[in-house]
Amino acid sequence: MVVIITTTQDSRLKTQDSGIMFEDVLREAGLGQNEARVYEVLVSLKQASIELISAKSKVHRRNVYDCLAKLLEKGLVSESFVEGRKNYNAVNPSRLLDIVAEKEEKIRGRLPELQERFEGVETAEEAYLYKGIQGFKNYLQDILEVGETVYFIGAKAFWLDERLKHFLPRFQRERKRKGIKFMHLFDWEVKEQKPEILKLVGKPYKFLPKKYSSPTSIDIFGDRVVTFVGVKPGCLHEEPVQFVLKSRRLADGYRKFFQFMWGKCE
Repeated sequence: MVVIITTTQDSRLKTQDSGIMFEDVLREAGLGQNEARVYEVLVSLKQASIELISAKSKVHRRNVYDCLAKLLEKGLVSESFVEGRKNYNAVNPSRLLDIVAEKEEKIRGRLPELQERFEGVETAEEAYLYKGIQGFKNYLQDILEVGETVYFIGAKAFWLDERLKHFLPRFQRERKRKGIKFMHLFDWEVKEQKPEILKLVGKPYKFLPKKYSSPTSIDIFGDRVVTFVGVKPGCLHEEPVQFVLKSRRLADGYRKFFQFMWGKCE
């Protein structure tokens, strides 16, 4: 929303609207839908009354009161009086980064206790699914948490999928910081179609013979065996699914299969 404000003797405001544009970003920072709308309007107006905020945000007046109370508590809004009327002012949006950092700090403070409780429970062998791009990110997070060498069979370079471009750099930094090694057996087609993946993941890597290419991949790390289906070089399925088997005995067996294949490949 772009707003031009002029003050006259009768305190009238002239505004020009271009719509709500940042609601999704504001909600990622922890604001509710109406809070995001109210705050974005205030960012554009800098200062406004309840009536104007309601009109521009399309949020009912009684809900605007609730939103402003929450925004005041979060330090995103302040109050002022202009000619005897209470107005509300937007605080610099950089405050959003402080809010996110405060949430992270709270989580970090309780994380050791949660981690201890989690690791104190002996887990049995199990099988489960990860679905969607968020599920794929969970799989990548598992790699970081397990912290052991990852063995890839029939790798397809699907880490180059456009939907991962904002997540992958952070993952790679953390992976290198923890010293997690990769050993890739790529499908033959990757060499010709997606060679850029080779620089991204680094050595060592080899290629399966062309006749053994398939639309499946298997990753082994720690006590996990993760299977992918319906994948092709450079991209994940539209709605990716990962089949996860959690068993140290099974993973050890797959690692032996990998070592045999590694010795037979280029």
